[in-house]
Amino acid sequence: MASPEFALRPELAALLPYNSGLTLADVASRCGGKTIAKLASNENPYPLPEEALRAMQAAIRSTQVYPDPSARDLAVALSRLTGVPAARVIFGDGSEDLLNVLARAVLRPGDEIVTLYPSFPLHEDYARMMGARVVTIDLTADRRIDIDALLAAVARPVRLTILANPMSPAGLWLTPQELDRVLDAQHPESVLCLDEAYVEYALGEDYLAGTERLAGHDKPLLVLRTFSKAYGLAGLRIGYGLSNCDDLIRGMNLVRTPFNVNAVAQAAALAVLRHPEAMRDAVARTLAERSRVSDALRAQGLEVLPSKGNFLFVNVGAPAVEIADRLIDHGVIVKPWKQPGYESFIRVSIGLPAENDQFLSALETVLGD
Repeated sequence: MASPEFALRPELAALLPYNSGLTLADVASRCGGKTIAKLASNENPYPLPEEALRAMQAAIRSTQVYPDPSARDLAVALSRLTGVPAARVIFGDGSEDLLNVLARAVLRPGDEIVTLYPSFPLHEDYARMMGARVVTIDLTADRRIDIDALLAAVARPVRLTILANPMSPAGLWLTPQELDRVLDAQHPESVLCLDEAYVEYALGEDYLAGTERLAGHDKPLLVLRTFSKAYGLAGLRIGYGLSNCDDLIRGMNLVRTPFNVNAVAQAAALAVLRHPEAMRDAVARTLAERSRVSDALRAQGLEVLPSKGNFLFVNVGAPAVEIADRLIDHGVIVKPWKQPGYESFIRVSIGLPAENDQFLSALETVLGD
């Protein structure tokens, strides 16, 4: 018997399932017992501080109680760290949850959203889900952010602009001067969201965090960050937003689910903030490995885009889906990019040194074949 027809919202017809990548279990049966290098999801491979593990264990003992819906202790801790008032901090089930919340709070059918391309697909998907029209700013022919096109786009009265800085998957970033030009150009009727999921890897020379401009900016600005990357809490799903706009935070709180960050995640996040040395050590090791891996890939004759994330965007000169599939036989998981114009690129996370060596050797073999 055929199932009854059911009409979904028409906006969903343009969406594809999110490509969350392969799991270790997906690959284990295929690669013949080889050690698996999981380098597709930009995770932090280094261990958590012991206090974070103890905090999680303690929180598990009280799982019969709902978590603090506002994560107030964590909001206060982040306020001290960033200088943003605790009332202007909002939390989500990962920062991508807050992208969804932002779209539901701000976008209406027919609104325009501007974003960089190639993009984190959810920047586009959540907008289309709400019936908005997505305007993408592609890279220039020499693989740079097209700052002139971006400035022209954000100067119009678009409803929302979402900029990943650094970009995922490309790894590129806005310089401090470029970010200031974008902030100056922002139309007063629009909301600007800076997705800074990789900010801890980017801080330093030639990079400006959005929080440095929040207090003095006179138009609605939201900075999104996450504990999933540098802090190593990807499995717990916790991200946060910082804003200069009380109305934006109020609207996002109205549409988010009431208990969208669990108690274990809140406890772990507080603990890792108390022990930033673990994060800083992981970041330093990752940056050193990123440089080494990038040099090795270029030595193979491959195009590698500059990156301020914990990953590299690599043009393998062949269909990326096929290359990624063949790498699985060597126990290596990378993410083939599928957005039009970038189908020959893979995004590879920077893992432990042995994992990175495994990837470099496997890729050289696969491309040589």
